[in-house]
Amino acid sequence: MAVSSGEGKTAGQDDPGPREDARQRAGEQGLLFDEQPRTVPADIGYRGPTACSAAGITYRQLDYWARTGLVEPGIRAAQGSGSQRLYSFRDILVLKVVKRLLDTGVSLQQIRTAVQHLRDRGVNDLAQITLMSDGVSVYECTSADEVIDLLQGGQGVFGIALGRVWREVEGSLAELPGERAEADPGLRDEHPSDELARRRKARKTG
Repeated sequence: MAVSSGEGKTAGQDDPGPREDARQRAGEQGLLFDEQPRTVPADIGYRGPTACSAAGITYRQLDYWARTGLVEPGIRAAQGSGSQRLYSFRDILVLKVVKRLLDTGVSLQQIRTAVQHLRDRGVNDLAQITLMSDGVSVYECTSADEVIDLLQGGQGVFGIALGRVWREVEGSLAELPGERAEADPGLRDEHPSDELARRRKARKTG
């Protein structure tokens, strides 16, 4: 399984030297980030270009991952000509994690299993997880001790603190447009903040 618990993967626990070194490495990499990020609205969606910008990926990657079921838009899928996908905050968080795992050389097959594992968790749970990877497998850590044990044992050469990624995505989306999930599908071509356009549309259809 691509995502395994970090428990039990300890090495040299009786020697405080290596463990302290591992703790220092984890702190330097920001893997012990444990603040609780703010709750995000569940009904706010982001279009493809916005999701790409916040996750640091290309539109081609976004489209391919959606078509192959790796990361699909959780709020609204594209249906027919002219429709727009809408991605949730959680979707964009996962997109950014997928990009980072790919950059470290983790196989797409392993990433698919990891993403499925993350889908089974609630949004708030994700903020308390650190993913560790040795470039082959992905390990889930839910405590600082598990992170340190993996670093100490050599399994974790690369880590992603999802709470930190959460903050990064939150900061990116603060400057980008979002829209309510219940927005009228007939207004997809209008910017969500264009109130005048919405009023004109209402007059025409009224």
